[in-house]
Amino acid sequence: MDRTEPRLEHTVTDGVATVVISNPAKRNAMTAAMWQSLPVLLDRLAADPSVRALVLTGAGDTFCAGADISSLRDPSGDPQSLAVAAEEALAAFPLPTLAAVRGYCVGGGSQLAAACDLRFAEEGASFGVTPARLGIVYAASSTRRLVALTGPATAKHLLFSAELIGTERALRTGLVDEVLPAGELDKRVDAYTRTLVSRSRLTQAAAKEFADGRTDRDAHWAREARGSGDTAEGVAAFLERRTPRFTWPAGAAVPGEG
Repeated sequence: MDRTEPRLEHTVTDGVATVVISNPAKRNAMTAAMWQSLPVLLDRLAADPSVRALVLTGAGDTFCAGADISSLRDPSGDPQSLAVAAEEALAAFPLPTLAAVRGYCVGGGSQLAAACDLRFAEEGASFGVTPARLGIVYAASSTRRLVALTGPATAKHLLFSAELIGTERALRTGLVDEVLPAGELDKRVDAYTRTLVSRSRLTQAAAKEFADGRTDRDAHWAREARGSGDTAEGVAAFLERRTPRFTWPAGAAVPGEG
């Protein structure tokens, strides 16, 4: 394989799927083919019983510099629709998702990061929402997601000006959840995802739906909790001072076994 070809790479290790945006010639800009391939890859990973969490990151020292601008001149395509479809597929991924950000996280890159449940960034990263530089109307769904993260004033600042902000302001406004010193991001992401994998998938799945605004599944999750055995196992493990072995959904793979 040509290692310089724009592509999405992925691995699954100990229950954690890692998806890497790789387009080194263009600071990991997303091509139309990459936008199209992301929902397909996410469907495959969601169906893999060994996957318990997902990390999205960029190759090298950049997360993603946005959409490949050359694709905007292709009259046969609709790159914004492709980007929104990929963003929505990521937001709908049923397991915990984490964006691990270094360097530039701009334009379409910020859309993808915002669609993750959490964002950890290395000091020195830069964030920007830049459609105003190109005369593009930012999608309504993407705007609402940005407002939910940062509040309307910060969202308007980013969208009106297309200015980049650093990690200090991104953390203060809620655009990122943690900022790590140089060289510490991978270690923190590894430790955090190990924690996620050890927790109840039932709790995480219900919490993700509720936190994302789902209001019609209370009875469903109550039934799942009653039948899962996870609560009994969690209490028993706590009293016995051992690691719990959560089994929801029935037949779920235990990372590290098999």
